[in-house]
Amino acid sequence: MTSQPFHGFEGSYMGDATRLNAGSVMECKICWSLYDPAQGCETWQVPPGTPFTALPESWRCPTCDAPKEQFMVVHELSPQVSTATAAPTQAPQSATTSCEDGTAPDSAAAPASGQDALPPAALFARQLETTFRDIHANQMRGVPIVNAALNVKAVGFQERDGHILGVLITPWFMNLVQAPLPEDVGGPTRVSGEKVLLSFPSGDYEFTAVNRDQAGSLPPYLACSLFSPMFDFTTMLQAIETAQAALVGLMDPTLNPAYRPAPASDTAVPARAGRRALLTGSQSAQDTAR
Repeated sequence: MTSQPFHGFEGSYMGDATRLNAGSVMECKICWSLYDPAQGCETWQVPPGTPFTALPESWRCPTCDAPKEQFMVVHELSPQVSTATAAPTQAPQSATTSCEDGTAPDSAAAPASGQDALPPAALFARQLETTFRDIHANQMRGVPIVNAALNVKAVGFQERDGHILGVLITPWFMNLVQAPLPEDVGGPTRVSGEKVLLSFPSGDYEFTAVNRDQAGSLPPYLACSLFSPMFDFTTMLQAIETAQAALVGLMDPTLNPAYRPAPASDTAVPARAGRRALLTGSQSAQDTAR
């Protein structure tokens, strides 16, 4: 049986690029990197406002070098939003100079980006990535602790027990991050640098309060260091897989020092929970405790 040749893109838009909204946010199926038209692609010097369908033919995933065919839709903006995003210069002149003093009205000063339509965890992950990509490009350029094989990626962010939880990867650190939900932002905040002990199924872990006032839209959050620096990683995929394993281990009660299996067992229990147990699994932690 002769296989049919592949035409167009592969993904949830059924292989037809014409089905893509101009504001479609795309995700690489190999390394889970996102392409957001509102942000463009700094690596390939693609300006913000460029739809996925308008990317050059030579464009590839900036993280794992996968071709465009390996991307699929993860979120679509409304047609009104995506049209404005794809062609911002087509807005009528009156939309930006309707005030008597020639300044833009509030409604035109901040065009819709579609971010409000994202779930809270996905929105916070995007805010983290935007903030730390800027730090990477400007403040960390040429710093010796930066691993040039890596870039910034927020991994596995989701809501858990009234908070947002995930792992932030940068070329110089990997941190567990916990943040408040949007409705809780604006309440009492901890001083940056304050230590907090948080409990998870695998045990208690020390987090540090981070309040990046200069970051604008990024709310205060708590961070627990997993790796720093990041020279143990040779590829971004390796770092992503480690971050995913850490999130799985975090929710594994068998790594908790207080865990006792239901039947009697001679299996040694780790002396305490820690980052080593979280990343390598219960057996490695038991070997370490012996």
